[in-house]
Amino acid sequence: MLIKAILICLLVFILFNLFRALPVLLKGDNSVPLSRYLGRRVLFSVIVFVLLLIALSMGWVAPNPRPY
Repeated sequence: MLIKAILICLLVFILFNLFRALPVLLKGDNSVPLSRYLGRRVLFSVIVFVLLLIALSMGWVAPNPRPY
């Protein structure tokens, strides 16, 4: 259950960075580079993917069964 909570928190943080980058993108504000927010999104997306692979291989998370 802890791994699921960690994954959900990381996904919420990814969405948070997405919405933080929106005003910078729309205004064209140069005080904060857009790559900061986009880089964080990519970094945390990779972390989520790696955590999912580790959780699946260790048996902490069970995938949906195949329909056939």
